[in-house]
Amino acid sequence: MATLALLLLLASYVKAQASLFDIRKYGVVPNGDITMALQKAWRDACVSTTPSKVVIPSNKYKLRQIDFMRPCKAPIEILVNGIIKAPKNPFDVSGQNQWVRFGYINFLTLSGNGTFHGRGKMAWKQNNCSTNKNCKKLAMNFGFGFVNNSVIHDITSKDSKYFHVNVFGCKNISFTNFRVSSPAYSPNTDGIHIGKSTQVKITNSKIGTGDDCISLGDGSKEVTILNVTCGPEHGISVGSLGKYSNEDSVEDVIVKNCTLKNTNNGLRIKTWPGTAIISLASDLHFEDITMINVSNPIIIDQEYCPWNQCSKQSPSKIKISKVTFKNIRGTSATQEGITLVCSSGIPCETVELSDINLRFNGTTLVTAKCANVKPKIGRKAPICAT
Repeated sequence: MATLALLLLLASYVKAQASLFDIRKYGVVPNGDITMALQKAWRDACVSTTPSKVVIPSNKYKLRQIDFMRPCKAPIEILVNGIIKAPKNPFDVSGQNQWVRFGYINFLTLSGNGTFHGRGKMAWKQNNCSTNKNCKKLAMNFGFGFVNNSVIHDITSKDSKYFHVNVFGCKNISFTNFRVSSPAYSPNTDGIHIGKSTQVKITNSKIGTGDDCISLGDGSKEVTILNVTCGPEHGISVGSLGKYSNEDSVEDVIVKNCTLKNTNNGLRIKTWPGTAIISLASDLHFEDITMINVSNPIIIDQEYCPWNQCSKQSPSKIKISKVTFKNIRGTSATQEGITLVCSSGIPCETVELSDINLRFNGTTLVTAKCANVKPKIGRKAPICAT
């Protein structure tokens, strides 16, 4: 309801004779570079005291790295109907920032049926982060930093060089009918990553990429993920958490009416062992989820340590509590479809499994393995082996 109210509010602003700023009036030609024209159109629209709309019409365009970084005087919309292409060479876009970055904006709408094409294939070949923890950063397609009361809808993010979307320090921001497209072999291309943000909503969207469809970092609170189709590659993840010393808790997450297809993981909560951070992940609810050939459909992993970057001798200090997995159905690509490995130092509390109907190879009910947790087993859920 909050998302609908925000859409209606923004629509009412636009109806109030929004001023139009068409980039063609700034000297743009098809297949040309629109960076300077878009910067000028945004600047003119942003100082308008009435609602404004920047229009990128249907066609193909090139765009260099660009920032939209200041508060505007009235609600502002960028309507994109074209295909916008990033520089192909990853070194032409600074990995310290994002290719298209929005910051410190209130009442932003990014809309249209357009595509932001990150042209990431060359960058993926140079991504060595699996073996080098000091690897060179690559650019994400989108960054939303301290953007409030805003909506992104009907936009496609394609072939980002790194994460597709980073949401940081935002409040009341919604993604609806949002599409993410990258092949399964594209490394570290998380669809939407959220951190230190409140009231984030992702609805009616389709995300297929080479890493997590949606990942929730520290400080993610009041997050709703509804009617999302995910796959490939790694599923929907809370975490990883606990790697850094300044992390905030993750609370009040709802994942509902989603479909995961051909993913390496399904619904996952992951925290690092061997770190000093003491934090909380609580009120995490996963309900009405369909799995189609998903490996590890339900997993809590508090010994998450990729590429041996940490020590498992010291347990995770993230407290996981009030977690429900309810009405999870479909097919698992692994016999052990439920793995709950919690911290030996701070065991999980109040974890509930109910109405779990997952079948390995379409016939055999999956088994469950648990450590450092005694989940409440509701109706039609497998008993944990320890």
